Amino acid sequence: MGTDRLADGRLNISGTARTIALWVVLLAFFMDLLDTTIVNVAIPSIQKDLGASYSSIQWIVAGYALAFALFLITGGRLGDILGYKKLFITGIAGFTVASALCGLAPTTEFLIASRVLQGFMAAMMVPQILSLIQVMYNSEERQGISAFYGALAGIATVAGPILGALLITSDILGLEWRTIFLVNLPIGIASVVLAMIYLPDAKSPHPLRLDLIGVVLALIAMLMLMFPLIQGRELGWPAWTLISIAGSLAAFGLFAASQVWKDRRDGSPLVVPHLFRLRSFAAGTLLNGLFFGVVSGFFLIFTIFLQIGLGYSVLKAGLTGIPFSLGVSISAGSSGPLLVPRFGRKILNAGPIILAAGFGTFIWTINHFGAAVTPWELIPALVIGGIGMGCVVAPVFSFILAEVPLKDAGSASGVVNAAGQVGGAMGIAIVGVIFFGLLGGRADLAMEQVKPQLAADLAAAGIPAFAVPSVVDGLAACFHDRANATDFSTEPESCKQLSASQAAFAASQPDVAKKAGDAIAVRAREANSHNFIAAMSQTLVWQMVAVLVIFLLTFLLPPRPRTEAELARTSTPMAA
Repeated sequence: MGTDRLADGRLNISGTARTIALWVVLLAFFMDLLDTTIVNVAIPSIQKDLGASYSSIQWIVAGYALAFALFLITGGRLGDILGYKKLFITGIAGFTVASALCGLAPTTEFLIASRVLQGFMAAMMVPQILSLIQVMYNSEERQGISAFYGALAGIATVAGPILGALLITSDILGLEWRTIFLVNLPIGIASVVLAMIYLPDAKSPHPLRLDLIGVVLALIAMLMLMFPLIQGRELGWPAWTLISIAGSLAAFGLFAASQVWKDRRDGSPLVVPHLFRLRSFAAGTLLNGLFFGVVSGFFLIFTIFLQIGLGYSVLKAGLTGIPFSLGVSISAGSSGPLLVPRFGRKILNAGPIILAAGFGTFIWTINHFGAAVTPWELIPALVIGGIGMGCVVAPVFSFILAEVPLKDAGSASGVVNAAGQVGGAMGIAIVGVIFFGLLGGRADLAMEQVKPQLAADLAAAGIPAFAVPSVVDGLAACFHDRANATDFSTEPESCKQLSASQAAFAASQPDVAKKAGDAIAVRAREANSHNFIAAMSQTLVWQMVAVLVIFLLTFLLPPRPRTEAELARTSTPMAA
């Protein structure tokens, strides 16, 4: 196909070829979004199959987001230097290979490494999407294509948990959770073939140099912060974890200093320092990171709460999240084109308040209905929360970039996007620390709530009065140890002792033992529900505090976003 230049700098590509090229890059965008949301619903299945600890769960989810965030700007720079088509094909081919490795992972450690590789390859692929669209379409055409982005984001948010639940429940060829990764293979292979045929060869006429020192320093700083946050609870918070967290502040300071030096030396830092002199950009970048931290943390614990805390099936848990996703889609679709032009920043101001109201309604619902809560009763809370998220996620970029000079718009957009990904990874780590810590710390309180009824049930089952306290205490010890376990593949010693005593008693009095065993199982599930409801409620309270900070930060953004005419002028010709 032809790639000669038009007067406005675009490449001369035939209509059919251009349309196919567009759908190839949009499909890649959809795959990236899908893999961000589809994993949450598979967490309990992965736990069961691979014996993943709580920290491993966080790494499986956060490892992708962290790798994506760390190399997102780097991937954009490499596309400018080497060519968008080359980097896109490299990224999607690597993403497909990484998906296969995830689907075939024999251990938790292998799965985590494969997810990190998947995130890295996504960082090579995703930045090229907008660049390729820019060289294929003029500014007016791109405004229409932006609607596809919003629609795909909404569809991926809805489809991720549902598709994941359907694939896991179908258990194709006995692969269960592995199918959520293996489904990428035919899509990825087809995308590579079509990309090789239809994507145009183009790169920036003035590419910035790659800041390798900045990449390394950012990686070191993030790992010094993230590793102890995710592993600290499992390791018992040794002194080195706290030292590492404190040291990460110095590492971030060193990274900032390197960016100032790089900017003065050759004008090609990884992050442009002078952008942070703009109040709206600095506050908006912090807002974006904090917002995605809250949302990503919620999605992590929401699925675990439904499946492990309430005993929902994979499919039921996936379908339960639909109201939230629909709320996001509806409000995101209407806020940008309809509400923001009329009300301006007030939509952003309202978003965090509505999201907090959704969290508050969720807390009230699960405490009011308890373990018997159904997806129908959760609908109001989820819809409200989704609407609040949509009011922020759709228009926030245009407000953050409103005061950024047009020549720095591309770099600033990359920084804000990366901040959202880093915030998401940190949110998963921090919310995980709070949630899993509460589960372990409140286990004894949850068991105290069911002990009286358990004792009565055991007596009614025929257990001698002198033996009832020892059975109750045995279950309490087992419940405590399970709630504080870090390795799900190993049964706590207290649980082994309880099982052994039940087996010995069953040999002499099987009928009584069966009734007692049923009573123990019922009360253990009840205590588990009490524990998860309390932990979920308290974690959401902390998240509501973070949402309040987001609300305050919205007032530092400009009253209105940049106009469409100004956005159109950010376009710069690309080199073929």
